[in-house]
Amino acid sequence: MAAPVADDDAVGKAYDARLVRRLLQYVRPYRALVVAALALIVVEAGMQLVGPLLTRWVIDRAFPAHDAGLVVRVALLYATLLIAQFGAAYGETLCTSLLGQRVMRDLRAELFARLQRLPIAYFDRTPVGRLMTRVTSDVEALNELFTSGVVAGLGDLFTLAAISLVMVTIDWRLALASFVVIPFVFLASRVFQQRVRTVYRDIRVRIAKVNAFLNERLSGVRIVQLFGRERAEIKRFDGLNNTHLDAQLTSITVYAFYFPVIEFLTTLALASLVVAGGFRVAQQALTVGTVAAFLQLVRRFFQPLQDLSEKYNILQAAMASSERIFGLLDTPEAPGLTRTADAHARVAALRNRGVTVQFEHVWFAYATQGGVSDDVSMRDALTSAGRELAPVAPEPEVRWVLRDVNFIARPGETIALVGHTGGGKTTIVNLLLRFYEPQQGRILVNGVDIREIPVDVLRAVIAYVQQDIFLFAGDVASNLRLGSALDDAALHQAAARVGADRVINRLPGGWKHELAERGASVSVGERQLLAFARAIAANPALLILDEATSAVDSQIEADIQRAVAELMAGRTTIAIAHRLSTVLDADEILVLHHGEVVERGTHRALVAHRGLYERLYRLQAGDASSGSSRGRANDEFANATSSVRLPTGATLG
Repeated sequence: MAAPVADDDAVGKAYDARLVRRLLQYVRPYRALVVAALALIVVEAGMQLVGPLLTRWVIDRAFPAHDAGLVVRVALLYATLLIAQFGAAYGETLCTSLLGQRVMRDLRAELFARLQRLPIAYFDRTPVGRLMTRVTSDVEALNELFTSGVVAGLGDLFTLAAISLVMVTIDWRLALASFVVIPFVFLASRVFQQRVRTVYRDIRVRIAKVNAFLNERLSGVRIVQLFGRERAEIKRFDGLNNTHLDAQLTSITVYAFYFPVIEFLTTLALASLVVAGGFRVAQQALTVGTVAAFLQLVRRFFQPLQDLSEKYNILQAAMASSERIFGLLDTPEAPGLTRTADAHARVAALRNRGVTVQFEHVWFAYATQGGVSDDVSMRDALTSAGRELAPVAPEPEVRWVLRDVNFIARPGETIALVGHTGGGKTTIVNLLLRFYEPQQGRILVNGVDIREIPVDVLRAVIAYVQQDIFLFAGDVASNLRLGSALDDAALHQAAARVGADRVINRLPGGWKHELAERGASVSVGERQLLAFARAIAANPALLILDEATSAVDSQIEADIQRAVAELMAGRTTIAIAHRLSTVLDADEILVLHHGEVVERGTHRALVAHRGLYERLYRLQAGDASSGSSRGRANDEFANATSSVRLPTGATLG
């Protein structure tokens, strides 16, 4: 099902002074281009007036005097004028295009930088497709504003004023005869603006639905093909595509009606001019050359009027786009992202000393659940939430993901987190990495609240190996190095320690092999090996492993376990385990259920206790021999908690 469009269908104001002032900040560095474009527009508009005056001169003077030389001179002057007018139009187009492209570049760079620094919670509630629209389509709308909107619109206004002044100066009576249809032009333009406003909104809504549908179906193309949904999805896409076609055809109909109406009114103005001028020419109160000049001026007068209606729509679309862009730019950044001057020294000190992680009475609920609106605001509302060690009874309607979690992980120790899916294991890691902030309690690193440690320092000493490995499109070396200054020798040594060098050497191009998007050109097991090499190369003080060997075969897993054992020596390790066989040697195992630590202890002590952990371990041991899925063990474990209950945080062994 396609994602909802949300605010993409908002039309917005045609002009918003506040937004215009903000847009001008991006134009200010390129004001020389603006001045040049406006000057060229003025020159071009002025030259448009010379042609009709030359026509008048030839008809009223050269023809009656049979002066062929004057006709030739005027023709040469007119040709020169056309060349100069072409040059001015070319220069104006070049200046406005450069202005639009440079403003787009600056805006996109600022938008991408802002997106990199937004909190993870923002991406949880905002579809990626909508963010892509901000960086692409909305910025492109502003480019159109600068290239064919605001500057060209000013040129049209100047042209209208200049032509009107010349017409009134030459003969005000003929000018009035020419202007008689202007009220009808404004009426037609107003109707056009209102109609096309609705049409453009429909087009934006429908193309957004098409894009959302395409993004979802192409991302899940394996599922579509696996379940034989090709015909059904093609049929659904045809429906969306046809609705978009209908909206486009409606816009074509609106334009097809508007332009002939303007052409008809222009012709009517010319007819009025000919009639009014004809009577006066017959009375010898007016020259034929003046009428001919007016005929050309009227043609030039109505063209800017027609263009201004389209400029209005460009301005309106740009205001709506700029409001969405600035809304994104005004979104608060994640806390603690400011780069610290002594980050390198602080990271080195943590690596040398080692990292002790301590969770003290941590409670957490995601912002979308149970009325918890904002992590930071709620934390502030709970006085001294980061200082108070005694747990505070939370509101009963809040769906807490973590409930009064307490544990300590010291250098050289391994803490394992086990439990059914949704128990809160990954949330503990997310809080430790400061992707989210706890509403109650605090997390300490070497006795210091992590909210007081700069994020760049904290994350520099942590290596996180996820189950779902993400590799960027690019060569192998850059994926393992990730922008660090690690030399090739250290990088190769890190890969060799986990056996990833064998995988890399088999790839075409070796270390320079270009990986596909998300590492799709290598297997899942090979991606995990590369992720381990990346973690080892970072020389972390704290390792976080999320069932990191789940997709490798037994031989490779044995190699990795040996390398991990070497890497873990002297380092703090937190391991999320779905297969209990991977954490049998952990110093402490925390059994989580619905965010609570219901059991803790060593593997031997927990099995001897014959509680929840023992039941899950027995089920998985049975699964290993029978070949049944891990999901069955998860279900059995979840069911077991309804009948077996321990005091929160009970310690065994």
